[in-house]
Amino acid sequence: MLTWALTITGALLLLPANILPVMTVIYLGSGEPSTIISGVMQLYNAGLWGIALIVFVASIAVPVMKLVGLALLLVQIQLRLPLVPLQAMKLYRVVSGIGRWSLLDLFMISILVALVDMGAIAEVAAGPGSTAFATVVVVTMMAARSFDPRLIWDVYDERRGLESAERRRGGPGD
Repeated sequence: MLTWALTITGALLLLPANILPVMTVIYLGSGEPSTIISGVMQLYNAGLWGIALIVFVASIAVPVMKLVGLALLLVQIQLRLPLVPLQAMKLYRVVSGIGRWSLLDLFMISILVALVDMGAIAEVAAGPGSTAFATVVVVTMMAARSFDPRLIWDVYDERRGLESAERRRGGPGD
């Protein structure tokens, strides 16, 4: 239940994290707020496609993949759907392992804010989108930690027990 709550919270916070400005760079008195996607596009248009790809993966793809992976695991367990436990465990390991990479963006923003302290020449300020994004990262990490992978095996054992009982009784399939 806690994992569901955290997963849903992360999904809801993903919207403001991607819509609200993550940071504002003001250089020589002019500048405008940037969202994650506009930052990716600016990096790409400036020819920094490698950094744009890293920011896109760390900021958009990883959180979405993590939330989708957790939701898939939770739905399989909640609805007692057939699952291959080894595949479900691999998915769980990926979900719990990739979350740390989302912190890369926050690290980059904090370094940029610290480095660009030029008084009247340039100013960088973190926006409300960075707070929402940081919360998404923390909440999804908590969701992955609160998930009990033993539930995967419990559902598998339960389904195997039902199937063998049906075979002994001569149930469906005979």
